Amino acid sequence: MKAILMTAAGNADVLQLHEAPKPNLPSPHHLRVKLAAAGVNPIDTKLRAKPVYYPGKLPAILGCDGAGIVEEVGSAVSRFKVGDAVYFCNGGIGGEPGCYAEYTTLHEEYCAAKPANLSLEDSAALPLVLITAWEALVERAHLQAGQTILIHAAAGGVGHVALQLAHHLGANIAATVGNEENVGLVHGLGAEKIIEYREQDFVQETLNWTGGKGADVVLDTVGGETFLRSLNAVRIGGKLVTLLSTPLSLADTQLARLRNLSLCYELMLTPQVMKLHDERIRQRKILEQGAKLIEASRLGVLVSHKLPLENAAEAHRMIEAGGMTGKIILVM
Repeated sequence: MKAILMTAAGNADVLQLHEAPKPNLPSPHHLRVKLAAAGVNPIDTKLRAKPVYYPGKLPAILGCDGAGIVEEVGSAVSRFKVGDAVYFCNGGIGGEPGCYAEYTTLHEEYCAAKPANLSLEDSAALPLVLITAWEALVERAHLQAGQTILIHAAAGGVGHVALQLAHHLGANIAATVGNEENVGLVHGLGAEKIIEYREQDFVQETLNWTGGKGADVVLDTVGGETFLRSLNAVRIGGKLVTLLSTPLSLADTQLARLRNLSLCYELMLTPQVMKLHDERIRQRKILEQGAKLIEASRLGVLVSHKLPLENAAEAHRMIEAGGMTGKIILVM
């Protein structure tokens, strides 16, 4: 099969198209999937630059997100049959093969039927960002109808899905965007307050929007200085959920304590990294609930670029350049 192999850590040029063996089923509970597409995520670029989880397991096939057709099932598989269309977040961080390839294998419990009204290719863009947004808003922030939320980088991969999910949950939404072109996009997805962060102070704009209180919840998808400044955009006793590691100083933690903030971290890869079987089943159920929302026209995914598999390095360069709208997929 054709696959993008990473043979060493480094820049995007280490991703090269090779012929690789078609993977065998690792257990009777596994499926082999003929992939239609793979989603490309920022985590892929970070793992390529510094393979934290698999420094001794190169060459590796990156890519957590995939969608395709079940080609073979193990003798103990009961949830799927040959020919089923599926989507999933699996592999690509070292222990199992990723999705930058024509075929992959995964345990049947980690796989969900793709949304009926979403193309097979576009379905590959959704799993990681859907699980991330769901865990951040539903399981970390416990976002409720009528609450206020500020979502950073709301036109990005996680951001635009989180925006739709917050709208579905009945929250009042403020969103930051990097340029005027994305204003219409995020407004159409449910944001009532739009902040162009390069031109406006998002803290002051959020305070103005909430009558000086601050948002009940802030979702930080950017990190660094944006996270630190967000400490003042959350209401007293509110919640700040971040997808990134945080540069907290003693003064920052004292500010968070003074404001009685709940600081929540979201890393959807934890169940895979720590091999938590039940948690991975829970995440698969998120994909199943997400599929129902898509089929009910309550949720969608924006695929801004479709590139052939051999252009994986270009996809990584585009993500590392920043300012991405929606998602990139690699098409087999």
